[in-house]
Amino acid sequence: MDIGIGLPSTIPGVTRDQELEWARRADARGFSTLGVIDRIVYSNLEPLIALAAAAAVTERIRLTTSILLGPTRGAALLAKQAASVNLLSDGRLTLGLAPGGRADDYEAVGVDFGTRGRRFDEQLADLQRIWSGDGIGPDHEPELILGGTVEASFRRAAQYGSGWIAGGMPPDALKEILPAVRQAWEAAGRSDEPRILGLAYFALGPDAEAVAAGYLKHYYSFLGDVADAIVAGAAKDADTVRQYAEGFAGAGLDELIFFPCSPDPEQVDLLAEAAL
Repeated sequence: MDIGIGLPSTIPGVTRDQELEWARRADARGFSTLGVIDRIVYSNLEPLIALAAAAAVTERIRLTTSILLGPTRGAALLAKQAASVNLLSDGRLTLGLAPGGRADDYEAVGVDFGTRGRRFDEQLADLQRIWSGDGIGPDHEPELILGGTVEASFRRAAQYGSGWIAGGMPPDALKEILPAVRQAWEAAGRSDEPRILGLAYFALGPDAEAVAAGYLKHYYSFLGDVADAIVAGAAKDADTVRQYAEGFAGAGLDELIFFPCSPDPEQVDLLAEAAL
């Protein structure tokens, strides 16, 4: 199983220097990918712009949106932006898409939240058409991964993508859901195997507990008390990082992306020592 690391672009207050140094270190330390998370109504960097900046200071590491809120963007512009990042990174972009579940993100961009599923189906068909040669360049289609845990999510992944990405779920939950992904693959007549990705949070070092609580309770404040469980589930020491990696590998994951709770680039080295 490959081990990736998230950029700190969703952490409020992250600086240019932290973001770029983080990308450089992750590239040098051997992580498989740099991941980004998407929100509209939050103090985060726009995901594709963050990855474009990372592409400019790295050479090897893949770049993954895990995930981008597809229906909050128009298909033509999204297709062009993703193809541009893929070209500028020399083919290193994996575009992970899902509808998301926050109504305020949709309200902010003037898109109806209730029709996001239908819009997403239309968008995926439009992306496929554009990348097949619709005159909207550049001609540089990225790898496409789909997220979500409803039946339609698995259908979309099998119809349009090369795989499926799980949200923040433990290995046991992943084991339970993977048969549905593979069934969708079979129903679509696919002969290849879906690439399966997953996420986990981490904070390492002497202040790991406080750092994890400070960020995750803020980011997930809309979930109320559920945020406490997310904090509890973050890996806060090297042993837990290794246990998570072993557990997800055993559950059938192809790539696990650890997302940070601190923008300090030293976290890259601490995770590399624990996980690589």
